[in-house]
Amino acid sequence: MSSNYVLVSRFPLKNNISTDTLSSLKNTESKRYYLCEEPGVNELLELRSFNDIKEISWVEEELDSMFHNFADVLSADIRRELLKFVESPIDNENDLPETEYIQLRHVEVPAHNYQQYRQWRDETIFNVVRDNKDKIESFEAFHSLISGVPGVMFISAFNGNKDDYKEPFTNARYKEIIQQAGDNYITGGNEGLYTRIYRAC
Repeated sequence: MSSNYVLVSRFPLKNNISTDTLSSLKNTESKRYYLCEEPGVNELLELRSFNDIKEISWVEEELDSMFHNFADVLSADIRRELLKFVESPIDNENDLPETEYIQLRHVEVPAHNYQQYRQWRDETIFNVVRDNKDKIESFEAFHSLISGVPGVMFISAFNGNKDDYKEPFTNARYKEIIQQAGDNYITGGNEGLYTRIYRAC
């Protein structure tokens, strides 16, 4: 199982990040960096893991310094959200993914439908994930604890070809699942559902 909490920080970049800046980033067991692979999205992602929410105060000064250290390359303020682990159809043995790629998959769910949604996703989305264990290293479900964009966040970790990984999530079977989700479980307009793939730095 992953850590109990994951802090997601998004750094919107003005231009492609320099080699010097990249080399200053240190991946550790509890901190990982990724660059967004989506067209038109120039963004650095940082994941930090915590087993106890009190641990966040230990790195508060470091989190604040990142804003100043990256000021010259940022196109906007850093966006952060704190996520709490809920469940996983494919467990991660480590605190954070150690794969070449991760995908963030966000869904905003109406509160009154949340328990029904969890049962539905176990029988639909999670079955697709379990059926594709050969393409997915781990797939974990979190829920926003503190976020400007509330809802469910899946962190999916994989290696290899991105198109092979994406196929189960774009085929006819999955399009039907997305239609069911849209009809019953998604709120929040355009912010209510999105996916982004990131490559490890």
